[in-house]
Amino acid sequence: MRMVCDKNYEQRKRFALPLSRKTNIMPTIQLTTEQFKTDVFDYTTEKEWKFKGSIPAIIDFYADWCGPCKAVAPILEELSNDYTDKLVIYKVDTEVEQELSAVFQIRSIPSMLFIPVDKQPMMQAGALPKTALKEVIETELLTAAN
Repeated sequence: MRMVCDKNYEQRKRFALPLSRKTNIMPTIQLTTEQFKTDVFDYTTEKEWKFKGSIPAIIDFYADWCGPCKAVAPILEELSNDYTDKLVIYKVDTEVEQELSAVFQIRSIPSMLFIPVDKQPMMQAGALPKTALKEVIETELLTAAN
């Protein structure tokens, strides 16, 4: 089952426990809007999508208060370890990086942007299970990179 949070859950966030702040020990990469423009795609200067990375990427749009986001976070950490040097997994806090969230019209979280090296990115809303994420990685991201 796929779980989704949307902006209606924002009123619940004052009751939710925040995610651990120990993000410096995790292999996923916290991404800011400026880093996105430098490392992924600069939407302020380019009209056509052109990924700047050399290996495929996944961008997880999340919020600390979102239950499904918390459920998928350890799966993304595992996948980041499983696909070291083959795939980069970024995380974007939609509460902090509102400009970037608006650019991608994020309406529900978690939402994931799957970015192959030489093809158009694909957006998927909802917390996908590990098997589904591995299938997308293997069939859409890694095979496209070869």
